[in-house]
Amino acid sequence: MIDFEEIISYIIGSNTPKEVLVAIGLFIGLFIGFKIIDTIGLNILQKASRKTKIIWDDIIIDFIKGIKWPFFVFIALYISAKTLALSDIIEKILGYLMIIFIVFYATKGIIQIVDHLVKKEIKKRTEKQKREDTSMVKVMGVIVKVIIWTLALLMILSNFGIEITPLIAGIGVGGIAIALALQTILGDLFSAFAIYLDKPFQEGDFIILGNDMGVVKHIGIKTTRIQTLQGQELVVSNSELTSSRINNYKRMQKRRIVFGFGIEYNTPVRKMEKIKSIVKKIIDKEKLAELDRVHFKEFGDFSLNYEVVYYLKTSDYNKYMDTQESINLSLKEAF
Repeated sequence: MIDFEEIISYIIGSNTPKEVLVAIGLFIGLFIGFKIIDTIGLNILQKASRKTKIIWDDIIIDFIKGIKWPFFVFIALYISAKTLALSDIIEKILGYLMIIFIVFYATKGIIQIVDHLVKKEIKKRTEKQKREDTSMVKVMGVIVKVIIWTLALLMILSNFGIEITPLIAGIGVGGIAIALALQTILGDLFSAFAIYLDKPFQEGDFIILGNDMGVVKHIGIKTTRIQTLQGQELVVSNSELTSSRINNYKRMQKRRIVFGFGIEYNTPVRKMEKIKSIVKKIIDKEKLAELDRVHFKEFGDFSLNYEVVYYLKTSDYNKYMDTQESINLSLKEAF
């Protein structure tokens, strides 16, 4: 059966009842004082932050809001307990708890800074209407936070007297085993980072991948989604994208078009000599078209064939087709 009197006697130790009461009074006073300072200080900071545009005051406010009553209880308990003569075990427990609290809240503050930076970056990209996938920014934020928490845990273990060098080595070996097991997933993840940093294409770009073509709708951690011309969604792994040759038509400033047409064999040479000027007038009428050359190319099986090369001052495929259709109709009317 548990003897509570013996436990209390062990905790109190050689301290007199008066010393214990003073410590309890100090504990209560400190706790109330911390709460008052927290409330008043928070109100002052919130009023001051409304007058500034910097993010650091917001970070400090969020950090203070994140400090809950257990923190104040422990700090008050730790300070008041130091006025007493405690056993070595209790001193050690309080010391360990202090390390945990300090590292935890310091890490939490760093994490809040990371969160604010991530939110700021996402907001900046959204306001500037950039097409890069903001989910990659979020993923990088998560990875940074995992690293920070891991370092915090190792710091706590180190302060507890635990040798962390073998632990780090074990984590390294385990990491290699996990990496081998998740080789495909990690390959897609690193490919996603490569796409994000190198930017061979972005959301909204029209690309051709092998026999498939369409508009990039979403660049994710593992896959990229493309909406094809037929309307269906094509899901492609990021590693496949980075290892393939991609034609990105969105980056094209102007499109080079080559097409041909034929005229009858009985067409007089004098009329054939006028064909260049006729074609030039037809193409010059098109706002987006810029003629490069017109040549009588060859004697075909059933017609005299001409080749026309012009540039279209847009990468839009629909505008290209509209312009080409207009040119074709004008050529049909002329010949």
